[in-house]
Amino acid sequence: MAKKESRVLAQNRRAHHDYFIEETVEAGIVLQGTEIKSIRKGSVSIKDAFARVENGEAFVYNMHISTYEQGNRYNHDPLRTRKLLLHKKEINKLAGKASEAGYALIPLKIYVKNGFAKVLIGIGKGKKNYDKRESMKRKTAQREIEKAFRERQKM
Repeated sequence: MAKKESRVLAQNRRAHHDYFIEETVEAGIVLQGTEIKSIRKGSVSIKDAFARVENGEAFVYNMHISTYEQGNRYNHDPLRTRKLLLHKKEINKLAGKASEAGYALIPLKIYVKNGFAKVLIGIGKGKKNYDKRESMKRKTAQREIEKAFRERQKM
């Protein structure tokens, strides 16, 4: 049986602007009721979400999964705290990195892989304002180089 490709349903574009992402870890999410239906529909936002390790377990906070319209009384709380499914080694690695000053655990993407909802957690170090300006300068310079290169090829 062929495995299905994963499809990105939500992405935190702001994370790469605010943090240097050093490492990523894929984690499952413990869902309840109609949450998976809302995720598959794309009614999920991780804009303000963050992760934390507490008592040997990883949790994601402020991840908004909208209520499912046909869910009636079986609907869920949109902003509830959700547990992440990780191996103990991965949790210990995340806890070690997150305890260092300036590091945070940020959800980068949510996608469905082989029928299961997954979240990509990034270990990020916060950028300062001058770092943000420097990366914007680099992107602008790269864009101008590519534009000049394309114009030169047309001639």
